[in-house]
Amino acid sequence: MLKIILLPFLLFISYQVAAAEKLRIFTWEGYITANDIQEINQELVDKNYNFEAEIIETLAEDAEQMFSVIRNNQCDITFLTLFFIKMHGDKTSRLLQSINTNSPRLTNYKTLNPDITQLAMGVSDKKPLYIPWGGGVYGFYVNADKVKKEDIPRSVKDLWLPKWANRFSLNKGQFWYNVGLTLQALDHHPFYLEQLAQQRKRDKLKELTKVDTPLNKKLQALYKNSNNFWQSSTKFSANLDIVSSWGPEINRQNKNGGNWQLIDFKEGHLAWLDTINFVKNLSGKKLEAAEVVANYLIGKKVQQRIADELSMLPASMTIKNRGLLDNYPDLFNSELFVPPFNRLSYSIMEQMIKNIE
Repeated sequence: MLKIILLPFLLFISYQVAAAEKLRIFTWEGYITANDIQEINQELVDKNYNFEAEIIETLAEDAEQMFSVIRNNQCDITFLTLFFIKMHGDKTSRLLQSINTNSPRLTNYKTLNPDITQLAMGVSDKKPLYIPWGGGVYGFYVNADKVKKEDIPRSVKDLWLPKWANRFSLNKGQFWYNVGLTLQALDHHPFYLEQLAQQRKRDKLKELTKVDTPLNKKLQALYKNSNNFWQSSTKFSANLDIVSSWGPEINRQNKNGGNWQLIDFKEGHLAWLDTINFVKNLSGKKLEAAEVVANYLIGKKVQQRIADELSMLPASMTIKNRGLLDNYPDLFNSELFVPPFNRLSYSIMEQMIKNIE
């Protein structure tokens, strides 16, 4: 009789122990919807994985912040921008594990653009530390309802004109884009400082980046002319006729009646790729569950959404509307694809910004 009484209690304890373990996703604002999470978790249940995917409260902002969150074991799956992986002496890459591209759970991997699956900045020991997800440009979008077509800037150099003072925004955290724009305005390659650092031309770098040099003065003028900065996502206000953006916020504004259009600067667009990554300590069934999650996120449904709703460049080759890639098919192959800055070039740019602030 005693055994009969204890059995339900023991079953209850067993059920509690078997409660689904959290699979924590660290991502950028708007990348994964509530519906995505619901469908992912149902798929995990259907495949008999006792894990529950969730987005952590901390949203991605920049390379240092993402490194810190990963290092402090606050996530299992990340959405690192590709060039973050090997920045600062590969310190972030050491926190990741290589992707088993032949996993039976990554059936959608074969649909990805092969040109972006083995990029050197995300590969270690000939194995990728990333799954391509979606990319974009550090774009500048003009309010076409307020700015006449003939007045829309055609060159990045126009951002320094007095007529645009306090009428455009810049990203604050990823300052290297703004340094790149400044270099372009001075007729240099946007990654000129990184090129010099790779060539170990320290004297040239020192001469180029002194406080009173044209580059520093030009950068200071850009920041002064903007006077409007955002951290993780673009902010809109009545005084801004041009906003800088990664892209996701633009579609939402246009759906609400806006008319924001990408400015086609003659210098081209600085491009980036965001990726899916697994932290190093994932293993066993939890790693398998992470692959199920990743496979869903590179599937046709999500990939079409990021093109249609986030103004992003999808990694999948199977969707009909590829967003900006339909008009700019070479964005992923461009020499303007942002590189992983090394410690020298990064520290120089960081000091340049500190001198402004």
